[in-house]
Amino acid sequence: MPYSRRSFIRHASAAVAGSLSLPKAVWSNEQIIGANDKLNVALIGCKNMGWANLSDFLIDKNTRCVALCDVDQGILEARATELLTRQGAKPAVYTDYRKVLDRQDVDIVIIGTPDHWHCLQFVDACKAGKQVYVEKPVGNSIAECEVMVRAAQRYGNIVQVGQQQRSGTLWADMVAYIRSGRLGRIGNVHVWANFNYAALPQRVPDSPVPQGVDFDRWLGPAPERSFNPQRFHGRWRLFWDYGGGLMTDWGVHLLDMAFWAMGVNQVDATVAAHGGNFLFPEGAHETFDTQQVIYGFDGFNITWEHHAGVESGPYGKNYGLLFKGTQGTLVANRENWEVYPETEQLPAEKHTTDHSDHRNHVANFLTCVREGRRNTACPIELGSLCATYTHMGNISARLGGTSLRYDSHKRSFNHTAADAYIQPQYRAPWAFPTV
Repeated sequence: MPYSRRSFIRHASAAVAGSLSLPKAVWSNEQIIGANDKLNVALIGCKNMGWANLSDFLIDKNTRCVALCDVDQGILEARATELLTRQGAKPAVYTDYRKVLDRQDVDIVIIGTPDHWHCLQFVDACKAGKQVYVEKPVGNSIAECEVMVRAAQRYGNIVQVGQQQRSGTLWADMVAYIRSGRLGRIGNVHVWANFNYAALPQRVPDSPVPQGVDFDRWLGPAPERSFNPQRFHGRWRLFWDYGGGLMTDWGVHLLDMAFWAMGVNQVDATVAAHGGNFLFPEGAHETFDTQQVIYGFDGFNITWEHHAGVESGPYGKNYGLLFKGTQGTLVANRENWEVYPETEQLPAEKHTTDHSDHRNHVANFLTCVREGRRNTACPIELGSLCATYTHMGNISARLGGTSLRYDSHKRSFNHTAADAYIQPQYRAPWAFPTV
């Protein structure tokens, strides 16, 4: 009996668990799922990046949002009203993501919640047979990253991680140029990110939970804590229980480009880092406003540096990458990449962006869902790799510069104290997911 459109999506998850794509004879059937078939999307976490993601999903005329979920009723109702205007139908609204996953008509789930929520929601979505677009970093710990990979592989879900530079022509061209060898031998890739938002110079007192906010559900598996506006919308990533500061926020994006260009595809580097709140020692942020990391690979280093609360940097860029080669230096950020010759044999070059990265990334995911392919531009395995490296940088810095190497098979470090950071203790009644 031929598949219906929705049964195809469910069966595709199981079918691709052991391979990167379905046989063409299965997904090419016009009765299955084509460009003109509707895909139903639900968004969990509706404020910042989650909403930006959904907005690009809705560019596709055959994609519609049927459900929104958020713990802030004000945001939830405002987004639902906006969608009524945009798509002519108001989505159902929820404060409990599990009710979204219970809906049989939801094909795709977008996870745009704070980092400490990604893992639980992702694993539950995989178990529910949904295809998932998850924001980066994929998890707030190494163990969360690992169990998310296992879940997607076991249940065969199609996953796109929100590291949209993987879909950018600017970056693909940069990688091709570097791999051409024209820069000569590359000994170091320096990566940096300096942003004002990542420091909280002034502390503010705790305050009552805002009306309409389910703060206990917002905390979820994180430790119980009083409400403070500096630990809520937008700034939560500056506190260890919810995020990893600039190291995980921008690190996954920029280090990903270094890994792509240099062919890094597994966790095999020695990592040593130093950090502290040196710029704003009285500030409210827990994550470090100053941090340097050295990733030692066979034949080259990748170095990371960030400063929070300031926005100047090398080559006039507050963030970017610098590939130092024997023939020249390549400097890149999201606006352009430029070659500075070391020798007369290498011509200067400059390439600029077309600002299509995010739209391309969403379109790539939707195409993969329609064709039943798991080989998205940024699958969960790649998102986990990048996040794991950023967590290692934070762990080393929190241990005062201890040199670390992680064994992903034994799931342990070469340093006992570092093992305590691998997996968080979830607050009851939430439990760390199993697969």
